Amino acid sequence: MTPITPSQAPGVARRGPGFAEFVCLIAMMMALNALAIDAMLPALPAIGEALGVADENSRQWVITAYLLGFGGAQLIYGPLADRYGRRPLLLAGIGVYVAFSALAAFAPSFETLILSRIGMGLGAAALRAVPLSVVRDLYSGRTMARVMSLSFLVFLGVPILAPSVGAAVLLVGPWRWIFGVLGLAGAAVAAWIALRLPETLAEENRRPLRIAPLLAGFLEVLTHRTAMGYTLAMTAVSGALFGFINSSQQIFFDAFGLPDLFPLIFAAIAGAIAVASLVNARFVEKLGTRLISHAALMGFIALPAAHTAIALAGHETVWTFAVMQALTMFCFGLIAGNFGAMAMEPMGRIAGTAASVQGVISTLGGALLGFGIGQQFDGTVIPMTTGFVVMGVVALGFVLWAERGRLFVARHLPPVGADGKA
Repeated sequence: MTPITPSQAPGVARRGPGFAEFVCLIAMMMALNALAIDAMLPALPAIGEALGVADENSRQWVITAYLLGFGGAQLIYGPLADRYGRRPLLLAGIGVYVAFSALAAFAPSFETLILSRIGMGLGAAALRAVPLSVVRDLYSGRTMARVMSLSFLVFLGVPILAPSVGAAVLLVGPWRWIFGVLGLAGAAVAAWIALRLPETLAEENRRPLRIAPLLAGFLEVLTHRTAMGYTLAMTAVSGALFGFINSSQQIFFDAFGLPDLFPLIFAAIAGAIAVASLVNARFVEKLGTRLISHAALMGFIALPAAHTAIALAGHETVWTFAVMQALTMFCFGLIAGNFGAMAMEPMGRIAGTAASVQGVISTLGGALLGFGIGQQFDGTVIPMTTGFVVMGVVALGFVLWAERGRLFVARHLPPVGADGKA
């Protein structure tokens, strides 16, 4: 599919970013979330020491609180974006993100910091639901998957650099300065949106904010077999990812005793996801989303199983961890964009609502699953690697349900309200 032109979608502004700039802008909106999560990781010990949090596992709330706010608020932004358009909601959400970043920078207690992190997540939720709707306004099918993969490639440059950014800030100032960097980054993206992104939702496609149609939209999303199957599968693999993020700082600081290697190896692992996104963008239109993502899911299960066996046998080192985790994250990179595209593909008529519902489920569910995995940290990598295996198997079950027991087979998706219902 080609992007919608003004003649195809009256009401969409004629002037706006070209393809490359559009991909970068979508990526940077999503990247604010990664920056808000991963830049915190090197600072967790300093935050705990400054705010009197002795239990290392309790410091994981700095990550999870943000994810809970981020996940829960997505249900609001989607319907509002379907009614009022994409631009106003994006700008409002980033404004909330910037305001709570400032509050976090001056938080006098751990409780205030956690509330600020929830507030940051509430604002950043607009940057999950609405950009997906913007992409769906303009693209569909495998081309949409290509846009998402390219966006993920740019977006994943932030997780590669974010821990190093956090560590660099700590070299020149206190951990509170990290929140100042987040606020400035949010303001820069808001300015980019204001100057360059036109409204992509045509007036005739706006949906009124009435309870009955809204509930009907939610029901359509929740009862569509393909959409929900891939949403729940994405929830499971996201849970594994968040389990890694929650555990990673403690693994390097406590299990391996190598805090100085943390930013470098974390960057290499995140880089594997970026490479996978580039590979996916190159081949997805030729091979299809199902062949690539289903094969990657098998690797997502097998590699952590092998990693667990290595650890149980007593052969785990920081280098085996880096290699096995990078390979696993490469598989995740082949899964994420494709699962998201397949979940959204049959939802074109209610893209904003669908993106919100799917975002709430995958982010909120993934955050809680990841927190559960992180809380099992016992000084070894085994709870994390075992969590990956379990989450991968759960994801496979949902994919089999969505595909009625068939894997790797490309097929035409039924429209909303048709045969796709559960």
